[in-house]
Amino acid sequence: MRLPQRALTAAVAVSALALSVTGCSNDSSSDGTSTVRFGYISDYNGASLLAIADEQGLWKEQGLKSEYSTFTNGPLQIQALGSGNLDFGYIGPGALWLPASGKAKIVAINTLGRADRVIAQPGITSIKDLKGKKVGVPEGTSGAMVLDLALQKAGMSEKDIEKVPMDPSTVVSAFASGQIDGAGLWYPLIDTIKTKKPKLNEVASTADFKDRAFPNAFVAPAGGDEKLNAKVVKVLQKANDWRAAHPDESIDVTASLLKVDRDKVAADAANVETMSTADLVARTEDGTVDGWLDGLGEFFVGTGQLMKAPAVDTYYEGDLYTKAYKK
Repeated sequence: MRLPQRALTAAVAVSALALSVTGCSNDSSSDGTSTVRFGYISDYNGASLLAIADEQGLWKEQGLKSEYSTFTNGPLQIQALGSGNLDFGYIGPGALWLPASGKAKIVAINTLGRADRVIAQPGITSIKDLKGKKVGVPEGTSGAMVLDLALQKAGMSEKDIEKVPMDPSTVVSAFASGQIDGAGLWYPLIDTIKTKKPKLNEVASTADFKDRAFPNAFVAPAGGDEKLNAKVVKVLQKANDWRAAHPDESIDVTASLLKVDRDKVAADAANVETMSTADLVARTEDGTVDGWLDGLGEFFVGTGQLMKAPAVDTYYEGDLYTKAYKK
């Protein structure tokens, strides 16, 4: 059984690098504004709302300033939140077991993602073909999630493969060099691999699981400042509605923040379902979001990452989200 702390323990060795780009705390500056330290992953899901918030001056509207730090995955950001080195972060669906286990609070749902895949070397055409083979995966992430889902669907388990825990960048290099036979990973990192392995096979995808939703989320420390959380949620909501109304422009500003080619960001955005804030509020109020999170919670119980699926309202600040919109 996979222990809940494994992903965080494995991440300690590289967390210092991720945190080294983080500046000062969220203390108030001389002009009365507070600095919010926000982590993100360098993709459309993780960066688009932050890019829009900067472009549209949304932080200033709430009396805030922002400092952004890039991370390779969600568990590292949860660790940084817990150590006081980060105020807010972004995580994919595979890391949602961490707030469910009390390590953080979800303050906003971002999008529904379909970017995760199990990929295999040329000649390996199915999950079953990976039996007994080396499969690299970042523990505690959506890459691990899609791998476990795919194995279950094929009537297999992790015991049927040689799972090799790796950080995302190592998965990329190991797959490209042929050191591993398969991987649980996500776009746009898979596009990076394809430059060297254009004939790789995608043998499973989150899109294969039509009965499940895979929400991405923004998180805050478990004992965070509610007033600050409310201000930040307001920023995220306004940025979210601008993104929904300006999908092409949102790709432009995200590409600018990430300093990558626009076409790459557009390809990444194609794996995302965005929703208006009004829609997210409605889905929060009618229990839809709870259903999404409950479904993942039960999955994480099955993988051993959670002992028991907790009530969603213990880790999703749904009331905060709806009140911020209606205020």
